[in-house]
Amino acid sequence: MSRWLAARKKQVVGWLRQGISPQRLALTIALGFAIGCIPLVGIPTPLCALLALALRLNLPAIQTANYAAMPLQIVLVFPFIRLGGWLFTSEHRPALTAGALLHGSPLKLLWASGGLAEQAMLAWVVIAVPAVALMTLSLTALLRRVPAVAEAGD
Repeated sequence: MSRWLAARKKQVVGWLRQGISPQRLALTIALGFAIGCIPLVGIPTPLCALLALALRLNLPAIQTANYAAMPLQIVLVFPFIRLGGWLFTSEHRPALTAGALLHGSPLKLLWASGGLAEQAMLAWVVIAVPAVALMTLSLTALLRRVPAVAEAGD
């Protein structure tokens, strides 16, 4: 069993050292974590994969950060909806209330939930952009102190 564990550890270290500098690995982790918090279920995993392939980022690292953020995705849905409603108020959208859920038509419910998703996504963008910048800066400083990662960046 220990031989198998040692082989897996070597494989993971190899994945993390795919010729990435500490700054690029920090950006990868920050993007994966931020995308993992998108308030729409089912979107983050394929989006992380596409982004990693398009920008030549470390795919295992971005998906690991994405999966680490998944509990936050569920917890942050309602705060993002509230923040989006506060930032981008619109007089034309009716509020989604319990009465609207019980007595409204399915089309009205779909329209209201689409508006809520739009507000949540806009709030996520407002929060995610500075969060990725801050996470990248702090993780770069941290990863430069990890010998295995610092060697890969040389």
